[in-house]
Amino acid sequence: MSDNDPLRDLGQRIQSAKQSYEVEPKVEDHHSGLQHAWRMVIELVSGMAIGFGLGYGLDVLFGTLPILMIVFTLLGFVAGVRTMYKSI
Repeated sequence: MSDNDPLRDLGQRIQSAKQSYEVEPKVEDHHSGLQHAWRMVIELVSGMAIGFGLGYGLDVLFGTLPILMIVFTLLGFVAGVRTMYKSI
């Protein structure tokens, strides 16, 4: 066979194409812990905000202004902490 063998050239081109498409090992992102922490903070604050909104709305509806707002805000805090605990 000669030096310009088309099958060998094809094999080399296929090999070089495979090498160019190989997946490089994934480098761990150093922000992943920070993103996880922000997610937990947002879950806690959103739980408290929803509890505050529900409590305030029910207080205005029933005329018992501070009582239900405090109770539902505390329940929202507990729900937020529970959600944070589950995400850990």
